[in-house]
Amino acid sequence: MKIDRLIGILAILLQKDTVTAPDLAEHFEVSRRTINRDIEDLCKAGIPIVTRQGQGGGICIMDGYRMDRTLLTHVEMKDILAGLRSLDSVNGTNRYGQLMEKLFAGSSDFMAGDQSVLIDLSSWYKKSLAPKIEMIREGIENGTEISFLYFAPKGESRRRIEPYYLIFRWSSWYVWGWCCQREDFRLFKLNRMEEVFLTGKRFEKRKPSMPDLDDGKIFPGGIKATILFEPECKWRLVEDFGVSCFEELEDGKLLFQADYTDRENLITWIMSFRDGAVVLQPEDIRVQIKESIEGMARKYAEL
Repeated sequence: MKIDRLIGILAILLQKDTVTAPDLAEHFEVSRRTINRDIEDLCKAGIPIVTRQGQGGGICIMDGYRMDRTLLTHVEMKDILAGLRSLDSVNGTNRYGQLMEKLFAGSSDFMAGDQSVLIDLSSWYKKSLAPKIEMIREGIENGTEISFLYFAPKGESRRRIEPYYLIFRWSSWYVWGWCCQREDFRLFKLNRMEEVFLTGKRFEKRKPSMPDLDDGKIFPGGIKATILFEPECKWRLVEDFGVSCFEELEDGKLLFQADYTDRENLITWIMSFRDGAVVLQPEDIRVQIKESIEGMARKYAEL
């Protein structure tokens, strides 16, 4: 992309006293004419670039106007690299790694593999997520509607949205967009989206409201659960909710109390502990779990 190349050229000029147009053309795999146009664009953007002819000449930033190369520290550069590499872990490409090589051309220490922070945003759904993310990005950049089949607790429905933001939160990917059916902004989880495609219909971009991603807003609670866990379940509770979510009793059992949002998810989570958990409150959930266990017992008895 042109913007990537312009940023890359600027980064090289900040790191080197002089560079030639042929060298830039070879580095970015474009023609010398394209590099000349890029230099003109950078000048129009207010970057004081000059060219010198003859031996030892080339392209440079005017003396006295050079930006401070220490604007970003070595640690900050490495953090940027870690963040961009994490995006490559999602889409399965080396697009952002290549961008970093362009940005830090001539600074091999940033690319030497001495990273102390490694971020992998991929998941079990990597193969299905990557094309969705790329398609949604294209829809956002080009202002094109997206259609998809969405699976929700109340059933599945065909949705058509104007996409505005891709969001990674709560260990999952989401898209924030204007839902044409609901006539309002909605948050959709990518793992629940299937048959995703660009409709080809362009939309005039609205001024999007920023999604309120506060946990209390998205997961409002409402179910006050009190559960007694066996001691061997401690690691699961710490992993899921942290060490402050339970009280350790004298007999070693763990008294867990928390607000939960979704009834079905709560029941599924409790039953994943098998006989390691007993629901004390709410009573109706305890009754429903008991009925589910009895129903399972009957089905297995028939085998």
